[in-house]
Amino acid sequence: MALLVNERALLPVLMPLAPAATLTDRFPQQLARVLAAHGIAQERISVEVTEMEQARYAKTASRSIVGVMNEFSYLAEVYCDHLASGDLIELSVKLAETPCSPLYKRALTPERELRLLFSGQP
Repeated sequence: MALLVNERALLPVLMPLAPAATLTDRFPQQLARVLAAHGIAQERISVEVTEMEQARYAKTASRSIVGVMNEFSYLAEVYCDHLASGDLIELSVKLAETPCSPLYKRALTPERELRLLFSGQP
């Protein structure tokens, strides 16, 4: 399983790692499914996916982001044991409800931060 986290919103997206060589090709569609599960309008999702054609993937230098990712990894294991379906979209949405210290002064959770970022949607 791969865990990708947006640095600004801390939105977690879980997806199968294998085959790893195609992870970056498969990620935009997985992100689209996660955004749809959060209730983001399809028009906005399409714009995001289109803009990702120019995306860059990199290791983070932020210790704060690493800490959030470690917490998400731990919680993903715990939630996998308790969620009946094992669905990675459902698990991504559940993780987005987690309070994250870098978001304390704004939205508190990635889910709320996502809503703030997309609040101007049609």
